Amino acid sequence: MRSKYFYHALGVLCSATIIFFFNARCLAQSEQRIPVISVNASEDTGQDYSSLLNDDLNNLIPDAWQNNFKYVDVTLRLQKRSTISRLSLYDYKGVFDDNPADIYILNGKTKTLIGKFTGPSYMVMQDMNLPQPMEADAIIIHKYCNSMPQKVFVYGYLTEEAKPEPVEQTPAPVETPADPVKTPPVVLPEPAPAPVEAPADTVKTPPVVLPDPTPAPVEVPIDTVKTPPVVLPAEPAKPAPVVTTPSPVITPAPDPAPKPDPAPADPAAIVKIPIDAKRWYQINSSNDGIADLFDGVVDVPISNTWGKIFNNYDAWYPVADGEKITLSKIKFYDASGTLGDKPFTVSVITSSGKRIQIATFNGDRYNTWVGPYPERNLNGDGQFELDNPITDVKFIVFNCWYMFPTEVEFYGTYQAAHAVTAAPKKDVPFNHYFGVNAFEWDFEDPNKPYEIDESRLKAMKTFTQVRHYLDWQRIEPQQGRFTFNPSHSGGWNYDVMYQRAKAEGIEILADLKTLPDWLLDSYPGDMRDAENVPVKYGQDFTKPTSYIEQARAGFQFAARYGSSTGVDASQLSVNTTQRWYGDGVNTVKQGMDLIKYIECDNERDKWWKGRKAYQTAFEYAANLSAFYDGHKNTMGPGVGVKNADPNMKVVMAGLASPNTDYLRAMVDWCKQNRGYNADGSVNLCWDVINYHLYSNDAKSSQGGNATRGMAPETGETAQVAQDFIAAAHQYAADMPVWVTELGYDVNQGSYLKAIPIGDKTALQTQADWILRSALLYARVGADRIFFYQAYDDNPNSSIQFGSSGLLNRDKSRKPAGDFIYQAQQLLGNYTFKQTVHSNPIVDRYENNGQSAYMLVIPDEKGRTADYTLDLGNADSASIYTPKVGSDQMELKKVQISNGQLALTVTETPQFVIPSSPKAFETGEMLKLATKVANKTDSVQNGIISNTLKVYPNPAINYVDVTFNNKLSGKVDIKVYDARTGRAYRTYSFNKQADEFSQRIDLTGTPYGVCLVEIRQDQAIVTRRVIKLN
Repeated sequence: MRSKYFYHALGVLCSATIIFFFNARCLAQSEQRIPVISVNASEDTGQDYSSLLNDDLNNLIPDAWQNNFKYVDVTLRLQKRSTISRLSLYDYKGVFDDNPADIYILNGKTKTLIGKFTGPSYMVMQDMNLPQPMEADAIIIHKYCNSMPQKVFVYGYLTEEAKPEPVEQTPAPVETPADPVKTPPVVLPEPAPAPVEAPADTVKTPPVVLPDPTPAPVEVPIDTVKTPPVVLPAEPAKPAPVVTTPSPVITPAPDPAPKPDPAPADPAAIVKIPIDAKRWYQINSSNDGIADLFDGVVDVPISNTWGKIFNNYDAWYPVADGEKITLSKIKFYDASGTLGDKPFTVSVITSSGKRIQIATFNGDRYNTWVGPYPERNLNGDGQFELDNPITDVKFIVFNCWYMFPTEVEFYGTYQAAHAVTAAPKKDVPFNHYFGVNAFEWDFEDPNKPYEIDESRLKAMKTFTQVRHYLDWQRIEPQQGRFTFNPSHSGGWNYDVMYQRAKAEGIEILADLKTLPDWLLDSYPGDMRDAENVPVKYGQDFTKPTSYIEQARAGFQFAARYGSSTGVDASQLSVNTTQRWYGDGVNTVKQGMDLIKYIECDNERDKWWKGRKAYQTAFEYAANLSAFYDGHKNTMGPGVGVKNADPNMKVVMAGLASPNTDYLRAMVDWCKQNRGYNADGSVNLCWDVINYHLYSNDAKSSQGGNATRGMAPETGETAQVAQDFIAAAHQYAADMPVWVTELGYDVNQGSYLKAIPIGDKTALQTQADWILRSALLYARVGADRIFFYQAYDDNPNSSIQFGSSGLLNRDKSRKPAGDFIYQAQQLLGNYTFKQTVHSNPIVDRYENNGQSAYMLVIPDEKGRTADYTLDLGNADSASIYTPKVGSDQMELKKVQISNGQLALTVTETPQFVIPSSPKAFETGEMLKLATKVANKTDSVQNGIISNTLKVYPNPAINYVDVTFNNKLSGKVDIKVYDARTGRAYRTYSFNKQADEFSQRIDLTGTPYGVCLVEIRQDQAIVTRRVIKLN
């Protein structure tokens, strides 16, 4: 006879079986496409949106112009009320940063903004993931003119069906307090006869055994030194210890001024915390794997690169601005394998800088979900609960070894982050895209290094800016004894080099790099490498004070070549010794005003040279903090660039691995160690973001298994640039983004080679791709680029970068040099305005009201296409095509009819500048108006133009004119036809308040370009308006 315990067990088993099948059904449900059954517009502007109801990527929304220069809501009604998880938007048209499309979810009568679409790419589907699923009846696109996605695919699941639900929350037990146990920091050892095997970040302290009965927390500094495993008594009834760690913050940084928080429907509800997997970054040489923990797949191990710099490392997840997370449950999926004494742990960092370990995964179960306390051997939903809800979460931190769970889920309360706005569009002169990497011997003859070699200088005038590789050894061959003219390492005259460069209009970025011999001497013989981390051997990479020698060199350089003349002369030092009779003597100089930009070293993430040459993002941020301003002026006098010249801009070292993880980690280090500025922005220790990217078929820049270079538009080049620009906007106050290394080899053994295409040689393809790279970076909005490099190292070598030069050894230009020289001569003062068409690419540039167009096929197959360019009212055009062996492009002038110019577009860019009597008169009137406006604005201190707005533009029937100043009295406004100069409207107003606002009637004004002139007192300001019929 079976006992009651048998039937009790049977009942539990049956219940468990039912629960299993219910949960299995929930978990098995997959995302599905939600049909759209209708599309309607809030206003009929003549645009047909019916193509949104089919999936044919060749059937797109036709452009409409005449009545379409306005905002319209386009509503896509769903087949059934559904829960939406993401949208997929087809990006076909050009970029429209100025008028992004707002994407809304419509739930009943409630509209919720979920994102903005700016068309950053072309002919690709762009996913817009919701931070958490939302119920919806329809999708609304709030768009201007033709600026909208061409297809909208909706994904999620029907509300009527079962949805995955979070595990039900139960009350958490009370936290057990404990006293801290300190673990000392670990630094690189002092020199010893035997080489040290373990680098600083992997040296471990012995396990700390916590005594029974009450476990105590362990505190360690927040750096790359890891907390040893904590061995706990095997008593499942006892709560796990709370492990805390102090932050490296010298003074805790205050939070920036808070922004209004979005109000969740129920802020106390327990939900599955939405994790933005792309937000994770690792303090290691590779950033793969962590995103796989949040992909919903439990039966596939995460991808994990072998051969990382560190075996034990942290992965960080910063809580976004406005986002609030409270953790009450953690679930790990344990597939197979055990971690033994190298567990995967979860910690949080609070606003006070404390690091609190809250969960451990050791992999001791098989194919099941487990909770945060493996030593307790718990089962059921209760095993996932934390002892106490974790509040005040600023970072979530994983400590990782070589194995992971296959999935991680967090539960608690959640408030979404503030919406991120689009980065503003900048007007960058086209001549910012013709920089090059070079050396002092590209300006001066090594046999006469004290003067400029005019033939070398003429060749360097191919370029508008130069990244000068300046070895630290050149200016400080003996510690503390600086030499600039002449250098006591090579004899170079940097004074005259920088003076002539400035006189010729060549902007210099000085890249102070490598270690001088006296610093290398502190290393054991087998560890000496000029590209080591720039500290004395044995110093702690994590401390700004370890970089004081380099920061002093930066101070001396900035004091001499910067613009400031206020440096105490007693802080300046040169070596006045003559090396031989008749040798030049170095003298102290300051404020020569020759250099605006200085770069702190080069590729500090150089993983291929091992730990002695690799800096984590946190370590390099500490390095920059010393170099920038002596770590906020805490390192004594004569330290840091900004303390010598506050105007000089510090450029971060170009990243060899072009992803934003390293950059975001640097920003987070500054939050913790430099705090915030008065305006709430992070006190960063660099002024320009910088990375390197060599386009190749492995999309790996300088690593991976590439076999050849790729045309810039066909690889990852544009997306990477957009990622950095977005990161600069979100985290660094729209800091400029530079790319200081890019290019292609011509030796066919190199994995970065340009390839022959059709009847084009590799040299000609290199020329095409180099010019197209400049055009691409102008299109996406980078601020400057520098090609690598001026001359070949060895054109006969297959080693990467050996044959990437743009000049020949005889100082003539290669075809690539010809192309960029011709382009900067033709369009150097123009700025990119818009992409008119995406394939072929048709870009419009502008300079003082004059448009110019660039057309190219974005391919690498020798493809051509016919395209008709609409030039409006122009009656003729000049067509320019780059020409090998010439200073100027090949020019062809043509007459056109009805403004339509038929062209055959190829993979070599061509440029079109329209012209006509109307265009000439418009340009001349605009130039005259600009001169008048500039003159009176300077006299009147911009009393009108500083706040002036004239909108909408283009306009149909009217424009509104608004500005604000303290001046009262008469304001006259006239509207002219830009072609004839005829005045069509004259108005006179009496301004009494500070704010001036009037609507100006344009009815009867001819369509085309008109000029709106505003006069107040002695000020005259003119604005161009496009009048549509």
